[in-house]
Amino acid sequence: MKQTRVKTKSRRRTTIFIAGGVMSGVGKGVTTASLGALLKARGLRVTAVKIDPYLNVDPGTLNPTEHGEVFVTQDGLETDQDLGNYERFLEEDLSRENSMTSGMVFQAILNRERSMGYHGKTVEWVPDVPLEIISRIKRAAATADADVTIVEIGGTVGEYQNLLYLEACRMMRLEHPKDVLIGLVSFLPVPSSIGEMKTKPTQYAVRSLNEAGLQPDLIICRSAYPIDEPRKRKLSVSCNVAPQDVIAAPDVDTIYAVPTKLEKEGLADRVIEKLGFKHTKIDGHKWHDLVRNIHASTKPVKIGVVGKYFSTGDFTLSDAYLSVLEAIKHASWACHRKPEIVWLNSEDFERHPETVAKELRKLNGLIIPGGFGARGINGKLLAIRYAREHKLPYLGLCYGMQLALVEMARDELGWKDANTTEIDPDTKHPVVHLMDEQLKKMEDKNYGGTMRLGDYPCVLKKGTKARELYQAEIVRERHRHRYEANPDYRKEFEKLGVVFSGISPDDKLAEIMELKHHPFFMASQFHPEFTSRPFRPNPLFLGLIKAAAKKK
Repeated sequence: MKQTRVKTKSRRRTTIFIAGGVMSGVGKGVTTASLGALLKARGLRVTAVKIDPYLNVDPGTLNPTEHGEVFVTQDGLETDQDLGNYERFLEEDLSRENSMTSGMVFQAILNRERSMGYHGKTVEWVPDVPLEIISRIKRAAATADADVTIVEIGGTVGEYQNLLYLEACRMMRLEHPKDVLIGLVSFLPVPSSIGEMKTKPTQYAVRSLNEAGLQPDLIICRSAYPIDEPRKRKLSVSCNVAPQDVIAAPDVDTIYAVPTKLEKEGLADRVIEKLGFKHTKIDGHKWHDLVRNIHASTKPVKIGVVGKYFSTGDFTLSDAYLSVLEAIKHASWACHRKPEIVWLNSEDFERHPETVAKELRKLNGLIIPGGFGARGINGKLLAIRYAREHKLPYLGLCYGMQLALVEMARDELGWKDANTTEIDPDTKHPVVHLMDEQLKKMEDKNYGGTMRLGDYPCVLKKGTKARELYQAEIVRERHRHRYEANPDYRKEFEKLGVVFSGISPDDKLAEIMELKHHPFFMASQFHPEFTSRPFRPNPLFLGLIKAAAKKK
């Protein structure tokens, strides 16, 4: 349904800051994305900015087990996984303007100071750092031509890392009091020994926000249960907000139900009213339809994901492969299937190779996602061989494509030393090697933000599975890699029945490979998971799930 823009008396930019209370990981990102989707459904042009307080310039060099997935924007910025949720909910491609870290901010300030950008003035924490933050927020709004910019501040209030961002919020609100709102997403625990929802931690979070000179306009209450009226009244009185500005956000079985829950609570209506926009009728049917389809998709499809970044102590960190997980869901629901994800640790396969067949025969499909380094590589190769030989539908992503070539070179071509030069620089059969433009960067140890990043065109060959799935001759997908399939070995692989169905326009880079005599064995050098959306699944994932649905 075509959406109409909300008409205002005068063109202006508004900003909503979303802060977190009590603990991190409480759901600020999904709340930000869901609110953006609801406002967009009312005809407003919305963009979102993620602020991460860490001093790394970007998460590209961070350990995925510690930080989670690195998401890549269309224009090639390595950024936080919350950008992925923003894109999936807003159904828009964001840019490097939508991400900010303390490392970026301080780097920009110091570079400006070194080049006399401050004209000899003393550079101070306040106001210079908050002013740089504000300029970046305004630039993101201008780039998107947004009516509303929702800014998520990572971490929780009360942490000293966040103080300068809260100061930027205070300064913006002081300058434009009618154009800035503050939402606090806070956790309300229900201790099992007490059996009562507790508001005191959120009260302390609001007090911490007050100490920074800010008063929340809205409190979004995250909990295992909906917040009841007595607790709403207590927060209203204690935190100086109206009862209708205390919004319940209980746990749901899918994040895509959050927009419907927040809409029922009236969150978007309160935002529209407080910012002075005119109310318009919302077209929220698609979110309700999506949730109904999710719940109606009961026939399971079991997909194994072989990785090494999700094992952290006694817990499984699925956030390391968040976009892959969401892409599986999108494609499964589109096929009216219930996705069942099986996490398989490649290091366990290395220690116990006899378990590979036992575990993989239970699956309908297999994915090997992106990764780096030698750890767990042999376990992945064992999984790839099983999928190839036993006709198990397979999708390899980035490293998953490179290792598929290594596995075939060793088993089918008989080159036992075949490898990627990332693992063995001296191999006699470097079927995967470092890209030419990466050589100097590696020699200089220039690792941060220097991979082949962002979207690039890919030409699809006629008569191939890739062309059939994409229904296009040229597509653009996002990359994050330094190594590539060595073109010197292309003909050797083609003799085995490998089809390089996606190639870069200059015919140098193999972007997609597939096997002729296999129900579904495909792999891509790019990351198709980054462009998958709940209402528009990525074609490669859709192809995998359709093939997996046929596999008993």
